[in-house]
Amino acid sequence: MSDIVPDAELDCIGLYCPLPLSMAKENIANIDIGQVLKIQADDPDAEKDIPGWAKRAGHQILMFERSGQVATFWIKRIR
Repeated sequence: MSDIVPDAELDCIGLYCPLPLSMAKENIANIDIGQVLKIQADDPDAEKDIPGWAKRAGHQILMFERSGQVATFWIKRIR
């Protein structure tokens, strides 16, 4: 488990493309710059889609974990 304390959490378990990505975009826009959004998803595409979007958008992935089918991302809003 991570020691990173998120400012907001997003549960996308059971949701499939494009919902996890569109919800991540919406939720990160609702936190302040410097805050952290924790995203959990079990969509196989999320493992490549979310990091790709975060990089393009200029956000920082602080940590990634996988437990079974669930991928967990901690993303720091940079802009």
